[in-house]
Amino acid sequence: MKKSVISLVNERFSCRKYMEKQISNETQRLLKDFLENNQIGPFGNCIRFCLIAATSSDGQELKGLGTYGVIKGAQSYIAGAMEPGQKNLEDFGYLMEKAILLSTDLGLGTCWLGGTFKKTSFAKKINLTQNETIPAIASVGYIADTDNASGWLGKAVSRNKRLPREQLFFKETFTLPLPKSEEGAYEQVLDCVRLAPSASNKQPWRIIKRDAYWHFYLQRTKGYGKDSFIMGKLLKLADLQRVDMGIAMCHFELAAHELGLAGSWEINEPNIEQPNEWTEYTASWHSRYLK
Repeated sequence: MKKSVISLVNERFSCRKYMEKQISNETQRLLKDFLENNQIGPFGNCIRFCLIAATSSDGQELKGLGTYGVIKGAQSYIAGAMEPGQKNLEDFGYLMEKAILLSTDLGLGTCWLGGTFKKTSFAKKINLTQNETIPAIASVGYIADTDNASGWLGKAVSRNKRLPREQLFFKETFTLPLPKSEEGAYEQVLDCVRLAPSASNKQPWRIIKRDAYWHFYLQRTKGYGKDSFIMGKLLKLADLQRVDMGIAMCHFELAAHELGLAGSWEINEPNIEQPNEWTEYTASWHSRYLK
């Protein structure tokens, strides 16, 4: 990416209005090349991504699926297909968010769209196999002129609705918030996690700092899972909060690497008492950064 990842995280917003203009051939080529080489997640699952052209019926189909908001003028979508596998949804979120940040770097707007895509035109466009599912897609295109102001304003409002740090980041246990003074070199990394997009802005990630590890936990939202009410409809969705965890991991890792903070992902569940039955362990970042 040409720009700083940290600046791209701050620049990205959920764009719902696009110019009715095809993405340039060169930009399409760069994006397709990236998608072809961005297929293995940190947990080893292979996700195949495609850049597909929009059709006039896509907007109505998305509305019928109950995806959030109205998408206007999008000329393309990024769709990803995955097979069953342990932590496949986390890998999906991680890899798709990388593609979204790359799209931002290329001057494009994007918006995550969760839904039930098994029997849609999107499934046909990417030749979805019987063993594959599409947990989410992303609209992508040039941001409409009128969206610049409203998009940035909307992003500012959304940030004001973000959970405070003391509800997201902890020290040793879930009962002790991590003091900002002890975030150290990871302060900007945690900023990037806090700005990560999530389904319905639920921000389900919780991170506990213990010794050289940053332990990631999913704090589920009650009533928000595979069966969710969206726009008054009960929809059977992919487990989007697991996808959200992959997005948070992507922001954490890319920001850490940009700042020269070496580390890697491990499955190394610590013996930490969890606050309730809605909390579950995801993964740990083993920091090898030395002050």
